[in-house]
Amino acid sequence: MHANHMDDEKYMAIALELAARARGRTSPNPLVGAVVVKDGRIVGQGYHEKAGTPHAEVHALREAGEQAMGATIYVTLEPCSHYGRTPPCSEAVINAGVARCVAAMVDPNPLVAGRGLDQIRQAGIEVSSGVLEEEAHRLNEVFIKYITTKEPFVVMKSAMTLDGKIATHTGHSRWVTGPEARERVHRLRDEYDAIMVGVGTILADDPALTTRLTERGRDPVRIILDSQARTPLTAKILNQHSQAATIIAVTQQAPQQRVAALEQAGAKVLTVPDMDGRVDIKRLMSIVGQEGITGILLEGGGQVNGAALAAGIVDKVIWFIAPKLIGGQTAPTPIGGPGATTMDEALNLTRVKLEQLGPDIMIEGYIQTTSP
Repeated sequence: MHANHMDDEKYMAIALELAARARGRTSPNPLVGAVVVKDGRIVGQGYHEKAGTPHAEVHALREAGEQAMGATIYVTLEPCSHYGRTPPCSEAVINAGVARCVAAMVDPNPLVAGRGLDQIRQAGIEVSSGVLEEEAHRLNEVFIKYITTKEPFVVMKSAMTLDGKIATHTGHSRWVTGPEARERVHRLRDEYDAIMVGVGTILADDPALTTRLTERGRDPVRIILDSQARTPLTAKILNQHSQAATIIAVTQQAPQQRVAALEQAGAKVLTVPDMDGRVDIKRLMSIVGQEGITGILLEGGGQVNGAALAAGIVDKVIWFIAPKLIGGQTAPTPIGGPGATTMDEALNLTRVKLEQLGPDIMIEGYIQTTSP
């Protein structure tokens, strides 16, 4: 007798939890977890720990050993059907002799989509998919965007006071939010491949743009939008111990000697076509996508945020609101640029979630696209 739907969800939730343990470590691969269940008992489990290491199914089946015979395997993503750095997982599932394979979602990679499950089905194994599919999509939203568009998934992160300011009228901004919210930002930096800011932020704040966590932290690649190559050679982003690269995106108008000096200082300078004298952000996305950057945390000021929204590159918004009022007609706000003319031009967020972090509130949502 097969486990009922409730059991399927219970074991898939465990697999999703396992997959999430490797957040920020598997790029450009997806996060995947697997659980092998026999007679209502978990006999094997595993997750993909980092690119180039065995996939989740292999770990779980190895742990299950002989007990995999006639068992059910739960996987958060369709087992791969192609030879990459590791042999296809669909073969491992078939060879293990499981009776049933339950996947949360099919592989979004158009080259794979459904093929792994088809192979497993053809081997006489019962296949189900779509269990906790929405949760699986959310877990791998970065991978899904990247594998289908070859462009990174972009998260716009901002922190503002209750009256919508990101700094006082003098430009003072330390700190808008409290320690709990700032800790969350460092966790986000640890998860995404890159962090992107405008040169204005570098000139105003000289940030380090590193991940500062008490336990393991991984620095994201730093991307600076700097059309005229104005980043100072003394900037922290060029003078610190960090494993991550600093990419400076300039336009053809940038003075050549400044570009050469930045390269000399260890930066990777990308010359990107311009749009009205500024770096064309949309073009930059496909360029960094080719460099293997799958997800970007945009921590820009108003100008960069305005340009990113206008270019249509933002997928998700993470907004911190501090219960503070600083006022000031000229105090900077999170989104610059011309902005919407009428309310019906405003961008709406969908799938909105709220969370309280210390005194601050975090709002998370996805930019609603008009196309289905």
